[in-house]
Amino acid sequence: MSAAGFADHIRDLSIVLSTAAVTSLISQRLKQPPVLGYLLAGILLGPHVPGIVLGGEESTELTHSLSELGVILLMFTIGLEFSLRKIARIGPVAGFTAVVEVGLMLTLGFVAARVLGFTSIESLFVGACVGISSTMLVAKAFEEQKLKGGFAEVVFGVLVFEDIIAILLLAVLTAVSSGEGLTTGEFALEIGKLLGFLLALLAIGLLVVPRFIRGVVRLSRSETTLIAGIAVCFTMATLAAEAGYSVALGAFLAGMLVSESGEGGKVEHLVQPLRDIFAAIFFIAVGLSINPMDVVTHWLPVLVLTVLVMVGKTVGVSLGAFLTGNGVKRSVRAGMSLAQIGEFSFIIAGLGIDRGATGSFIYPVAVAVSLLTSLTTPWMVRNSERVADAVDRRLPARLQTFVTFYEAWIEQLKTARGPVSTWQRIRRTIILLAVDAALLIASLAGARLVHRRVVEALHDRFTLPTWLVEPAFTGATLLVAAIFFVGVIRQSVNLANILARIVLPERPGDGTPRPDLGAAPRNLIIVVFQLALGLAVGLPLVAITQPFVPPGSTFAVFALIIIALAVNVWRSIKNLQGHVRAGAELVVEMLGRQSRKAAESHHGTPMVEPEPTVEEILPGLPGMTAVQIAEGSAGLGRSVAQLNLRLRTGVAILTIHRADGTEIPQPITRHKLALGEVVTLAGSREAVDRASEILQKGPAVDPKFLSYAS
Repeated sequence: MSAAGFADHIRDLSIVLSTAAVTSLISQRLKQPPVLGYLLAGILLGPHVPGIVLGGEESTELTHSLSELGVILLMFTIGLEFSLRKIARIGPVAGFTAVVEVGLMLTLGFVAARVLGFTSIESLFVGACVGISSTMLVAKAFEEQKLKGGFAEVVFGVLVFEDIIAILLLAVLTAVSSGEGLTTGEFALEIGKLLGFLLALLAIGLLVVPRFIRGVVRLSRSETTLIAGIAVCFTMATLAAEAGYSVALGAFLAGMLVSESGEGGKVEHLVQPLRDIFAAIFFIAVGLSINPMDVVTHWLPVLVLTVLVMVGKTVGVSLGAFLTGNGVKRSVRAGMSLAQIGEFSFIIAGLGIDRGATGSFIYPVAVAVSLLTSLTTPWMVRNSERVADAVDRRLPARLQTFVTFYEAWIEQLKTARGPVSTWQRIRRTIILLAVDAALLIASLAGARLVHRRVVEALHDRFTLPTWLVEPAFTGATLLVAAIFFVGVIRQSVNLANILARIVLPERPGDGTPRPDLGAAPRNLIIVVFQLALGLAVGLPLVAITQPFVPPGSTFAVFALIIIALAVNVWRSIKNLQGHVRAGAELVVEMLGRQSRKAAESHHGTPMVEPEPTVEEILPGLPGMTAVQIAEGSAGLGRSVAQLNLRLRTGVAILTIHRADGTEIPQPITRHKLALGEVVTLAGSREAVDRASEILQKGPAVDPKFLSYAS
């Protein structure tokens, strides 16, 4: 390169970074993420907008080359946040939520793209683009609003697994994006190769990288540690590229291996400034590629996919997080925080164009959707608490009761102990479920692959008319798929039954016939777990089989099954009410007996054996407690709406009994607590203790809660 050419590159780089600095400052002044400013800088400097244009094709190529370093360093620092131990710890909860949400978005994105007229392979890329949230946007929004702990842990746990799924999607899409369609053989072979590559790289890397990084860090030289970390990153990225996979995959694995050394925090601190610079250049390069007229031309896909991302991700994450026991408020806040797409969408869209699998319009559509959702992300994060409180407050009383007990049931499942571990009890069922699901996918995909050849062979061999062969082949395919489909359903039902009995075991009898007092809550747990498994297993199945079946067919079947399960859940929630009412009556009765015994003991009458707890008599109702309103109680004379115990502590008020033994009819929100009334609460032990203290001792009602109640 000549000295003049080098000077031109330096000039162009100074223009790029100066423009990005100005636009990012403006973006942050408007309380928007700096990423928006970087994208705007790229659009302004691009060839499609009159004004400053970079010095020729060479400068544009240089910017794009530097942006690749941004992708590599970004993925490396994401990997530094991971470790195998961390993945194992957060796996069941965050992994379930991520699978449900990404499976839903892949399916909805694919169906929406097909309806908009995209090809099958383009629709697959669109589904992948709308499936992954932006780690960078969410992290910046949380940092600016100083949000930590609580639902933020749920959000970052889901992001961890979304990033893993995105890496797998990149690897698979790289292998199948030949532009000739998706075949079963390619899919199965590439999945096998990918798993083999990952296992080999992790096995070798775990032996070398952690020891190497620890040795370098012991030298206490920051520049040496930085160089060593970057060297590991680029080496792994090169190995991934040589194996035919994305450099992002290698960089991510490098970060995870460095994290295993225990020194990931030190390396991340040193790499972060370098990452921020090249990540900014990455987003600028994205903007350089955007023709605003392409966005205007494809306004309908942009609008449809933007609404799909905002609604679909909020619903998908909220539902998945709730089913894993995070409660309504945390789940809704997590869903609203993840309703956007970002850096991975650009990478996936660019991959489709580079491989010739999609039209060039995919890229500006993905960027436009990301821009629109990035504008709404800070607002949604900021207002998520108010929306979540409103949703929780407006739930029907019956549903609030279920939500309260469901959180306790999930906690029991997580902490279950016994001679046989939970994994050992469910391992065989999960393996059978996975086998049936794989065979179901293979039967549908294989039939699509050989369909034309089989029909032509039967037509030529037996001179059968095509109108007869076609439906016969379709019927045979559906019959084979139905066998495996029934297997998936059967194993899902078995797994739900096993998990429900871990939460609420059937008590051994002594031979005399007794009613099963835990039947109502156990049946509800079973149908809810069936719904959860239906989502976790069904959505990925629907997403994977979309390219091999008529558009929307498997999604329609899946939707009918989920609706049927949801109706069954609602009926079981109604049946639970009788069990809860009996429990509330029992709690009040036990409170009265305890008061009488205390008075008798005070007068010298000897104490008798302690009574069994409510859960021992009516299993499946953990945390039920009665609080009597006495003289001087802080809750005396206040309405249930004013106290707002649901919002303040998370408990549910099941019933209120008057001093004469009669029950306050629903709704009870406007009822003012009177002397001698007994309030029956349900929730976690900590939540019930807080609510009891508020009812008996205060503190005074916060104006915030009074405003909510009004």
